[in-house]
Amino acid sequence: MQALRNFFRTPWSSEAQLKGKTVLITGANTGIGKETAVDLAKRGSKIIIACRDMSKAEAAVKEIIERSGNSDVTCKTLDLADTKSIRQFAEVINREEPAVNILINNAGVMMCPYQKTVDGFEMQIGVNHLGHFLLTHLLLDLIKRSTPARIVNLSSMAHSWGVINLDDINSEKSYSDVKAYSQSKLANVLFTRSLAKRLEGTGVTVYAVHPGVVQTDLWRHLSSPRQLAMKLVSPFTKDSVQGAQTSIYCAVEPTLENESGGYYSDCAPAKCSTAAKDDIMAEKLWDLSCRLLDMTS
Repeated sequence: MQALRNFFRTPWSSEAQLKGKTVLITGANTGIGKETAVDLAKRGSKIIIACRDMSKAEAAVKEIIERSGNSDVTCKTLDLADTKSIRQFAEVINREEPAVNILINNAGVMMCPYQKTVDGFEMQIGVNHLGHFLLTHLLLDLIKRSTPARIVNLSSMAHSWGVINLDDINSEKSYSDVKAYSQSKLANVLFTRSLAKRLEGTGVTVYAVHPGVVQTDLWRHLSSPRQLAMKLVSPFTKDSVQGAQTSIYCAVEPTLENESGGYYSDCAPAKCSTAAKDDIMAEKLWDLSCRLLDMTS
């Protein structure tokens, strides 16, 4: 048991530097995203954090600068539950930034009560998958011009419980917060696989990440019994610094330069579910996502 705790508390270590690189992280005002930003800022990169709440984002920028000693940290408004906000954000980035070398799709919602995004998508599939799907698409030309470049998509081991319901992707016929969350996390892995295939030979690589069971603000929507259960297992969970390690690993590890489309946990390749390796479903999900977002595939 103590060995397990020590394993979780041992950060991944690398001397890799990112001077001259630009990193964009969604939802980096708190938790895993903020710790990822601190680490990558220490490596010398320019950091852009994309957040919905600008007061929290500005406070996070100040903290990231103080902890990293890197003043090249900024924040911009992005609401992943609103495609208009996503398009406006991407327009600003494409106009103002000469490069985005690393995109980390980190933001997310977890097991929330049923609600819809501005565009009518169920919140978890809307933010966790469709929002990042659109953002990545809108920034992809810039990322391709920034090679070698990487895209890191935060998924979860919960993907293994997920089923993609193409006929009711927005859970309108029936809703389970767990099933909707698991579906969105499975979508993250399938998106990673499809995107990696489309980017072969471009110099852009893509990774899906399970950060671990992490004590973050994502727990806020859990019911009281679930909150109690999480407290009971909290000695075996990770804090935000530990949870950020696999994101950091996939963003900077030199040996991953020629790897793409894989699923990672604890700073190493990991096994994903059979459903997460279903390339036929991945293509169906890609096509559905494009239709829902009025995009060309």
